[in-house]
Order: sequence, then C-alpha cells, then structure tokens
Amino acid sequence: MFQKARAFVTQNPEVDPQLLAALRLSLVDGVGPRIRQALLTRFGTPQNVFDAPSAELMEIDGVGPKIAASVVAAGHSRQAEDELARCRELGIDLILRDDPGYPPALSRICDPPGVLFCRGRLEPRDELAVAIVGSRRCTVYGRQQAERLAGALARAGLTIVSGLARGIDAAAHRGALEAGGRTIAVLGTGLANIYPPEHGELATAVAQHGAVVAEVPLDTAALPGLFPQRNRIIAGLSLGVVVVEASRNSGALHTVRHALEQGREVFAVPGRIDSLASEGCHDIIRDGAVLVRHADDILQGLGPLAAPVCSGVDGSVHTARELLLDDQERRILNLVPIDPVPVDQILRDAGIEPSRALATLTVLEMRRLIRRLPGSQYCRVT
Repeated sequence: MFQKARAFVTQNPEVDPQLLAALRLSLVDGVGPRIRQALLTRFGTPQNVFDAPSAELMEIDGVGPKIAASVVAAGHSRQAEDELARCRELGIDLILRDDPGYPPALSRICDPPGVLFCRGRLEPRDELAVAIVGSRRCTVYGRQQAERLAGALARAGLTIVSGLARGIDAAAHRGALEAGGRTIAVLGTGLANIYPPEHGELATAVAQHGAVVAEVPLDTAALPGLFPQRNRIIAGLSLGVVVVEASRNSGALHTVRHALEQGREVFAVPGRIDSLASEGCHDIIRDGAVLVRHADDILQGLGPLAAPVCSGVDGSVHTARELLLDDQERRILNLVPIDPVPVDQILRDAGIEPSRALATLTVLEMRRLIRRLPGSQYCRVT
C-alpha cells in the first residue's frame, strides 16, 4: 500500500503543497485542535510551522519537547503523501479551511479543523443545518422523537447533522434519509474505520445524500477523548442543537456546551418527569433551552439565527428555507401573496401544466411556506 501511495504522489506532481502541509500538520501526534490553532496563529501557515525551529515551537503554550520533536519529524515524513494517496483511492476529499467548499459557519468557531476528510459532498444549502444528538442507550420514545423531528426538519429543507452513534444519532440520520433530505455525519474516528462498525451501511447512505466527515486520519480508532472533540464540529456545522434524551452524564451535553460557546441555539425534547434518560434535557430546559414539542418550535427558534443566510437575496425571499427551492418552486411561490388568492389564479399565472403547478403547491405546503385555506385558496406563510 505504501509503495502504491508513493508512486501515486510521484506520478502526480500537481499535488498542492499547501494541502500536503495542512494534512501533515493534522497528522502530527499530540497536536490537537487548540494547539494547531495556536501554532497557526503564531506562524501563519502549516508550512511555516514545519520551517520553525524547535525553540520557537516550544514557545507555544502546550508544546513541549516531545510535541516539538514530533512536528520536526513530521516535516521530513512521507506520511501525508501516503494518506493523500489513500484518500484518492477511497474517494475521500480533503477540504482545507481556506477552500471555498469549507463550511463558513465551521470556519468561524475558535478552533476549526484545519482539514476535513469528506466522503460525499458538502453543499451551500448545508448552511441551513440543525444538529440532533442524544443518548446511545435511548428508549423507544427517544428514537421515535428523533426520527420524527429529523424527518420534519428535513422536509422543511434543513440538513440534519449528527454523529452516527448508536441510539439517537442513528435515528436522526435515518429520519432525514427516509424524508428524502440531506444529512451530515461527523465521526470521532477515521473515515476508513467507521464506528460503530454496524453503521457501515448507514454511513454509505449518509454519504449518498449528504456527507460523512472527520478531522482525524483515515485509520484512527475509537478513543474516548476524540468524541467530545468531534462534538464541537457537530455544533459548529449547525444553526442550533436539539437534544433528544440525555442523562446528566451524557456526552450529548458536551455538544450543548460547545453550542453555547459558539452562540448556537439550544433545544431539548422533554421526557417523563421521572425519566432518568431525560434528566439532562430537563436540566437544560430549566436553564433556558427551548422546549421542543414539534418541528415548528425549532423553526421558530432558528428564525433570527437563519436570517444572515438570507442576506443579499432579493425581496421575494421571506425565509431562509426559500433559498433551498428550485426555479419552478420559487416561481410558483412568488405567485402566492400574503393575502389569500384562489388556486385558479395561481394555475392561470403559473405558465406550466396545472398538474405540475398543483404538485409544486403541495411541496410548498409541506415545507410550510404556504398555507391552504378553505375555498381552494392559498396564502404565503411569513
């Protein structure tokens, strides 16, 4: 494998040296998100980090002789070339923080990943995303609520973000997929080492309808410390975080803390008042999280947060969800004013077959952008 990898790089001299330097820095043992960010703040670029002498590296808080030696050794290693070749073989993209395709919201957190390993595709519409997280040992009620909320939010045009873990995470991904929506899974392991292993097929489905991402090397195994670290990415990709079933020591509460630090909205689904599985949810509701009964509670809570995404859009767009419409859907929507209008008038002005116009009206109603009224009339939801 390593001989093939080196041959690949030798035969591909166009490989971006900045990409290799960023990947090389992400592979250095002991350099986590905060130390990497401190190094980049001091030295500017990954290549400058490798060009720096050990004495200057050790001036960075958290960098001792061992980590400095690892950085120097990595500068002379071919591990990054080997990793890049494997990514190409596996169909995995590498997205740097400076790349146009890097999620804008994630780039604004205090310690963003320098490199994202991505299987699938991140799209601009994923800026409208909601994270759904919770217990791995969830109840039937929790699983049902996660699937229901994920499906409803996906039908409203939001991307569902979660961690591919057992329990609530898996239910959220499946709910989005069953609704025909997009979903993003953020792993704490490498993309060549899906965890838990029984979610391999789910990861493939997620990649086909969204993306599976990680910041750690391909073969990274499941280590406890990596999961709280990846939770900041789950929050960072999202406008808000919804917690469905979390005990007081649940890892989902790490995601809540990251969300609060990043200025994201926090939502929680209540359980039975005597349910140990929902104690964490009840605590954060008491402390100010938005209580969730249905998807509308989340959509209303996200209104102010989603507004910046609409900047620069003409006056015909009233909500962030409208950015996700195709041309035909937007054209039909613009025929529906705030005041009720007869469906016959819409069909007459649509300029397409009545059956297609009626089908589009149904889609817009399901996305809660218009409302059907008595007397075969429609009005726009603001």
